[in-house]
Amino acid sequence: MKGLSFSHIGIYVKDLEKMEEFYTKVLGFFVTDRGHLNTPKGEVQLVFLSRDPKTHHQIVLASGRPDENIFNPINQISLEADSLETLQEIYHNFTELNVPNIDAITHGNAISFYAPDPEGNRLELFIDTPWYVSQPMKIPVNLAKAAAELMAEVEAHARKLPGFCQRAEWEGKMKQLMSLN
Repeated sequence: MKGLSFSHIGIYVKDLEKMEEFYTKVLGFFVTDRGHLNTPKGEVQLVFLSRDPKTHHQIVLASGRPDENIFNPINQISLEADSLETLQEIYHNFTELNVPNIDAITHGNAISFYAPDPEGNRLELFIDTPWYVSQPMKIPVNLAKAAAELMAEVEAHARKLPGFCQRAEWEGKMKQLMSLN
């Protein structure tokens, strides 16, 4: 499909500490952020992991997987668009197809929309913004707005958030921190 590449994955886990230890100690990932979000299904603890100082996260570990395997443990499958305009075009296609439960948001460091695939696996389609803000964070956005107007709104909001800095500055910090391990 034009304009998309595979980016990162989120996994619901039973034992967050054990999974974090495995991904960091065995696979060499670095914890870039952690925190919690209140969701309709309760509080979710999140650990963001990366092996690339340019990428905030390649894997997200999310609490909440039940001991019984009664649901798919994949939290999300994320695909990066090559531009905001491409993201908006794909969003329009999803809405035209009446895909249910589309959630258009910004994380400050990205603009995304989430929607299910035909079997209910959650997809995230996104672009990175030129900024970093502490994660997790999300607010709704209107992907039908003009690209320049939407980007200006996202930046204005991001500038008010903890940890705000230019993405290049954040990448430099991560590169330094990751080189210490």
